[in-house]
Amino acid sequence: MVFVFLFAVCIGSFLNVCIYRMGREESIITPASHCPSCKHLIRWYDNIPLVSYILLRGRCRDCRQPIPFRYFLIELLTGVLFLMLYHRFGLGVPFFVFAAFVCGLIVATFVDIDFRIIPDEISIGGIAVGLLASIIFPQIHHAATHLLGLGASLLGIVVGGGTLWVLGLIGDFIFKKESMGGGDIKLLAMVGSFLGWQAALLALPLASLFGAVVGIIIKLKTKESMIAFGPYLALGALLCLFWMDRILAFLFGL
Repeated sequence: MVFVFLFAVCIGSFLNVCIYRMGREESIITPASHCPSCKHLIRWYDNIPLVSYILLRGRCRDCRQPIPFRYFLIELLTGVLFLMLYHRFGLGVPFFVFAAFVCGLIVATFVDIDFRIIPDEISIGGIAVGLLASIIFPQIHHAATHLLGLGASLLGIVVGGGTLWVLGLIGDFIFKKESMGGGDIKLLAMVGSFLGWQAALLALPLASLFGAVVGIIIKLKTKESMIAFGPYLALGALLCLFWMDRILAFLFGL
């Protein structure tokens, strides 16, 4: 568990880079990590996940500008989710497949919050990874053969993306404006590619429930009617990944 957590927070540190740069359409490889304020390169001992933030008291060593607490939060969140995956699946193939899936959800969530977009590198790239993983490791869909794994993933993509696409068309007709972004459609298709059609269908109403609650609160406080839907789709997908059987049992007694 210690190894998994340490590995995860290092991954979380890289996810912070992806979140910051993808929304700005910058390379996630170069240049090296640097302070956004003073542009000084970050020393290796100031780039230790979780620890450096605490030792630096949340400020850049050079310019003393605050480092957003979210950097620490995302590293910790990644560590916690990886531990949950380890508890659920052990250290086998499903762990690594769904770890990649979880990383995609984290990046999509925070990029969508900041920029109201979901990068195609995450959604379309995630669909491709989900398809490939389903063929090579059909057990992630509880399928007996590689062909059945492919079928389960394809069905999840069609049902997930297709359902949200149709709902978007209906919403556009009713409200006379775009009601569903293409990034959300591709993100739910990605969920289906990894988790199958049942999870894609269940993730949508869960996302709508949480999104509606938060949307009402935002509407009352700021009069803003548009919210980023990606984070709620990601939350619904995580609930399905860990507790879909219990949610279905609670709803339908299955």
